[in-house]
Amino acid sequence: MNYLLFNTIIVVYVGLVAFLGYLGYKRTQSAGDYIIGGGEINPFIMALSYGAAFISTSAIIGFGGAAGAFGMGLLWLTVFNIFVGIFIAFVFFGKRTRQMGQNLKAITFPDLLSKRYESRLIRFFTSLVIFFFMPLYAGAVLIGAARFLETALGISFIIALVVFTTIIALYVVTGGIKGITYADAFQGTVMFLGMTFLLIFTYYKLGGVTQAHSALSDMAPMVPEKLQAIGHQGWAKMPKAGSELWWLVISTLVLGVGVGTLAQPQLAVKFMTVKSNTSLNRATLVGGIFIFSMTGVAFVVGSLSNVFFFKTAGKNALEMAGGNFDKIIPIYITQATPEWFSYIFMITLLAAAISTLSSLFHVMGTSLGKDLYECAFCRNESASKQNTILLVRLGIIAGILLSLLLGYNLPISIVARATAMFFGIAAATFLPMFVLGLYWKSVTRAGAIAGMVIGAFSSLFWLVFIHKKEAAALGLSQAIFGKPYLIDTFPWMAVDPILVALPISFFVTVLVSLFTAKLTPSHLDRCFSKIYPTPKSLV
Repeated sequence: MNYLLFNTIIVVYVGLVAFLGYLGYKRTQSAGDYIIGGGEINPFIMALSYGAAFISTSAIIGFGGAAGAFGMGLLWLTVFNIFVGIFIAFVFFGKRTRQMGQNLKAITFPDLLSKRYESRLIRFFTSLVIFFFMPLYAGAVLIGAARFLETALGISFIIALVVFTTIIALYVVTGGIKGITYADAFQGTVMFLGMTFLLIFTYYKLGGVTQAHSALSDMAPMVPEKLQAIGHQGWAKMPKAGSELWWLVISTLVLGVGVGTLAQPQLAVKFMTVKSNTSLNRATLVGGIFIFSMTGVAFVVGSLSNVFFFKTAGKNALEMAGGNFDKIIPIYITQATPEWFSYIFMITLLAAAISTLSSLFHVMGTSLGKDLYECAFCRNESASKQNTILLVRLGIIAGILLSLLLGYNLPISIVARATAMFFGIAAATFLPMFVLGLYWKSVTRAGAIAGMVIGAFSSLFWLVFIHKKEAAALGLSQAIFGKPYLIDTFPWMAVDPILVALPISFFVTVLVSLFTAKLTPSHLDRCFSKIYPTPKSLV
């Protein structure tokens, strides 16, 4: 190990991140600055920050490792990420979210939903879901970074987990959203350059694009029998349509994460940090290119790692990783790339993890330290303003500790699945009242509450008692009903909760809204002020 080179890279990287955190700290004068950056973040910086918060070690390590096990089919997630997570999110959600946030003077995601429906209960419940379930996603991201540090540096997983978490905590707590956004933009640039080199190097290492993909196709007969039995047809092909693996890839990984992106609080709040719709238009192209570079590269390299491992060790990627998806990319990087690049890639992963975790911790902190506190203890918001930053910082620390605890206790091969679980829960809970609240004036307070509660509990019920992987692992169904999952008829036990809970949540929200009291016209006029056009069919 070249300690001089390694230490130089680390010192430069940490120094730049620390400086950007300090810059954010110096430019933070109010709670609005700390939480949404005063609504004046540059569109280019916002796009990189959005993309960097979007793409984490979960995408690179977790989903890249899943691609190493299941193949190129995960590229459909890249398509969904760009079309849904960038184009639809920015064009159809971002502009209305930004304007409605300004109209209602909302500075957090729960605050926005609460003021849209004039309901403290919505703010309270939304904050609870964020604070208690987002650590599942944060814990998965922590695992992704710690696994790479463990493999690359040969240190204990626990030490890597604790040290990495401490580094993030130092600048997230102090810098606020400005420090996070500045650092995200820098880290997004590092991620883009690192992943671009990785793709080019992988094709070079395997003899070119055509030769690499031909070799991957030729490996189809080498798929382990256990994977063939559930529909695996080779790393260059989609799983067999309708098979158990197909349902996992399409419903859980592609749809669960692709659609769930629209309801991510840490991403929605980014729209409230820019000052105009023009800024969002400028950010869309940058965000799309960034997401394509990140997820596309991770999934292609993960799949092609099978070719490298077979040529060098006579094994496929999953065999090389001892059955742990989360180790495939770290092992590939340490064995296939030059030593100097493993250090650069470590910085790329650190950037991916820190950018996502900083946004997650920030949202968890605002949910606990502002939203839950004001709902539970302080009826007058103005009375709590002087303590807001302190309370949010304490909330961030609490969120970090909870995420660290989960990161230590979650099982192997969990990064991609835990990410999909949180995205699915968030979509079923938040998406119906979020999208309808932006477009349909007739959605009611009662409809929003009913859909939110039904969405959350139906998603959790399906995870705990129906979905095979989670239900069997949790063991509650076995303890209560004497069977690992309640429905053993295929494909129901393989169908992801999002395909059941999200339609139910939408249906309940609309149905209840049709038969309950509407919000006052004056309030609706305030919500939709300067939001044009509002389609007549949706009003």
